[in-house]
Amino acid sequence: MRPTPTTRPRSGHPRPYNESMPIERVIEDKRRLFWLLQLGGWSSWAATFYLSVIVWGEPPENYYLYLPVVAVLGMGISLGLRWVYRLTWDRSFATRGFAVIGASYCAGVAWVLVRSMIFYNVFPEELARLEAKGASHMAAYFDNTIYAVWVMLTWSGLYFGIKYYLLSQEEKQRYLKAISMAHEAQLKMLRYQLNPHFLFNTLNAISTLILDQDTKLANGMVMKLSRFLRYSLDNDPMQQVTVAEEVESLKLYLDIEKVRFAERLTLHFTIAADAENALMPSLLLQPLVENSIKYAVSQSINGGSIAVSAAIEKGRLQLIVADDGPGLDLRQGRLPKGGGVGLANTRERLAQVYGDEQSFRLGSTEPHGLTITITLPLTYAQKEAA
Repeated sequence: MRPTPTTRPRSGHPRPYNESMPIERVIEDKRRLFWLLQLGGWSSWAATFYLSVIVWGEPPENYYLYLPVVAVLGMGISLGLRWVYRLTWDRSFATRGFAVIGASYCAGVAWVLVRSMIFYNVFPEELARLEAKGASHMAAYFDNTIYAVWVMLTWSGLYFGIKYYLLSQEEKQRYLKAISMAHEAQLKMLRYQLNPHFLFNTLNAISTLILDQDTKLANGMVMKLSRFLRYSLDNDPMQQVTVAEEVESLKLYLDIEKVRFAERLTLHFTIAADAENALMPSLLLQPLVENSIKYAVSQSINGGSIAVSAAIEKGRLQLIVADDGPGLDLRQGRLPKGGGVGLANTRERLAQVYGDEQSFRLGSTEPHGLTITITLPLTYAQKEAA
């Protein structure tokens, strides 16, 4: 009798996929980022300062040529700040604070001295006009020094702020990479956890066939086992296969079991045409079928039936494995304790791959047995261009 499932899973809600941040590419080329920020920052300062001079008064002739030179000098002096901060980066907080204040002050004073020498040599009429007004040259120098120190302190603040931000992003990327590697390792562990009893039983069956001198059947069983193991090991657990490929590998496994159980094992496959090209994790159904063989077929004198179906339901891929064995003592559709490692591994694997977008439900088969229903997001394999 073919098992008939009586329950359907609840659909999972789609979970948005987060793309990797573009900041990762920026972090990989921090030297280029530094120079882009240097050029952009000092160019912005020169443009802003020139506009302020125009607003508050008439700048000297060719002043627009003087400011780029001053900006380049400021940029060069700021490289000295960067060198100091690199030297004191691993020091105490107090040492770094003293370095920031002291280096910024020295940088501001040096910048003003160089600026003053260039300005009064390039624009001597400005010095003469200042003296004619009776203004204090030292007062103007003092005001310019305070402004220059503030500029250097601002540069220092931006330097530390951006550096700490990039370091935090780099740490975040390392953390995400570690999580991804652990996630991949866990998936591979779940995927490669083949039941050793299957191999032992298969090898014992082959040994029995050889002793009975049924070499043709034994050779066929060895070939099928080889093809199944090759498929198991060659397919990357992080990749997906089509339903048709999964069913083909499942039939290899069941052909081997068919030799062991002969007429005691009855199989039913119902694969919808529109589901054959849908994608799913490789070897997802094998541990479920193995669980049915262990509990529904091997423990029954008359054997049992296993039905595998795949269909598209409401825009999602639905996979069902049902048997007519004794079933499980279901507790609100949850997996009971001791209900099989294969079921637990499959549920965990689906949760790792799809999160809340998948559904794994256990139900009863009429008149008795277990029905496992899985729903997955519907994606199709791309057809190769001719």
